[in-house]
Amino acid sequence: MREALKLARTTPAGDVPVGALVYGPDGAVVGRGVNRREADGDPTAHAEVEAIRDAARTLGTWRLDGCELVVTLEPCTMCAGAVLGARVSSLVFGAFETKTGAVGSVLDAVREPRHLFVPEVMGGVLEEENAELLGEFFQGLRAGNCE
Repeated sequence: MREALKLARTTPAGDVPVGALVYGPDGAVVGRGVNRREADGDPTAHAEVEAIRDAARTLGTWRLDGCELVVTLEPCTMCAGAVLGARVSSLVFGAFETKTGAVGSVLDAVREPRHLFVPEVMGGVLEEENAELLGEFFQGLRAGNCE
């Protein structure tokens, strides 16, 4: 999670600082992503989706069985769907997202027992550090400084 938090700090100015890493079955990083919605003008450019895409390119397959996604913020519904679609084996996230979180906060799309595939989930890892980074960003945004 500390590596994902470091990565989150490289998010382009104006985008919510979220970092995501995909670790392969051998423990090596195979995918990286940060939020790029504002930078790229792409509503799907969330850190998780970017990391999953990068991992799929690295591994040469969309099936990320045996991989772990580590992300600094609880995934939204779209990203929860990407986790399921990619067959990510485990998901670790930092701060809870009480407005859009889809891994327990608002709904739990990932652990729905009727899915064909249900990953292991661990939330709240380094929650305070992750929430602090997000808080700083939103304070700056409210003050008119998106940097």
